[in-house]
Amino acid sequence: MNLQIQNLYSRANKPERLIIGLMSGTSMDGLDIALCLVKGSGIETDIEVLEFKTGDYTDDFRAKIKAIFSKRKVDLELVCLMNEHIANIHAALINDALKEWGYENEDIDFIASHGQTIFHAPKSLHKMDDYPNGTLQIGDGDHIAVKTGIITLSDFRQKHLAAGGEGAPLAVYGDYLMFSKKNEDRIMLNIGGIANFTYLPGSLSADQIFSTDVGPGNTLMDQFVQKHFNQFYDKNAAIGSTGRLNEDLLSALLDCDFFEADFPKTTGPELFNLDYLINAQKHSFTTKIALEDVMATLCHFSAEVITNAVKKCFGERAKAQVFMSGGGMHNPLLVQLLKAKLPISKFLTTYDLDINPDAKEAVLFAVLANETLCGEPMDFGNRKGIPSVCMGKISLPS
Repeated sequence: MNLQIQNLYSRANKPERLIIGLMSGTSMDGLDIALCLVKGSGIETDIEVLEFKTGDYTDDFRAKIKAIFSKRKVDLELVCLMNEHIANIHAALINDALKEWGYENEDIDFIASHGQTIFHAPKSLHKMDDYPNGTLQIGDGDHIAVKTGIITLSDFRQKHLAAGGEGAPLAVYGDYLMFSKKNEDRIMLNIGGIANFTYLPGSLSADQIFSTDVGPGNTLMDQFVQKHFNQFYDKNAAIGSTGRLNEDLLSALLDCDFFEADFPKTTGPELFNLDYLINAQKHSFTTKIALEDVMATLCHFSAEVITNAVKKCFGERAKAQVFMSGGGMHNPLLVQLLKAKLPISKFLTTYDLDINPDAKEAVLFAVLANETLCGEPMDFGNRKGIPSVCMGKISLPS
């Protein structure tokens, strides 16, 4: 047997495994690195986050990603080069984090890398009958494995596509294993660039679970504030809180076929971008309103699409237990609006479930890797958007 395969087999059979989960989202603020101690698999999965940090991106590196991000026409040579460059940067950030935490690289059993999404193209967006759902994450797993010396799983979304899904959201797989609780219905709401949630029934029945994108979380607000205020994001809603909701603009923003489509569904900045906002302003004759009013309205827009989706599932007087994660949970105006629009729901964060909400997405990929190595496909029934598969390609260090 190849020694690398033997090493893989030996580490997968350990009673507990150290797995680093990585996540770099559409906000491109940095690489989330979560060092997890994982025991068991399936519904017996037990996970503890030992360390977590976000490795910051330089402005230059972020600009290079943005040059190929969410664009239909890009420099193909740059896409090719960035596949390797992103992986090398991620590997360096991992090595630095391990030194900071006092671990040797050989202590770590596996890395689970999401990579960097540069384009997401479900059929609902590209609308071409001859082509399947598509998505592309770059940051090659072989480069990470070689540069760190650690077995790496990556490119998780392709198996989901191959089995009939849209490549997103994948949160349902990890949410089910980490956060389900008997006799307690839960909504796991992640407010990243795009907002999505997973419904976890108290029956623990996998064939009742579903996960779906609902629309923009932070992406439009972030894009707008970066263009007009020279800030990376609207910290503490300092800008949005000084503006006023414009009902005409909000109505135009909500006028989109995506919001009428059935669950589950996916979307991304390919749809919800500054061109989308500009078109909405033109149609609502609001191109001259104050920038602060636009920011306030974008925040209301995110709150509206999230709460409308919850109400679509649970009725106008939705009484839900909502556990938040993602950058949007730090926006006080957004959280205030969510609570006002769902007044009898209870809002918590995954801190209340012993998982740092900023680390949750990185931890998710550690769980997905653990299932591929040590578990088996979960049976979600024959339902659209949730194929019963394990995900991730395996890269060996040598």
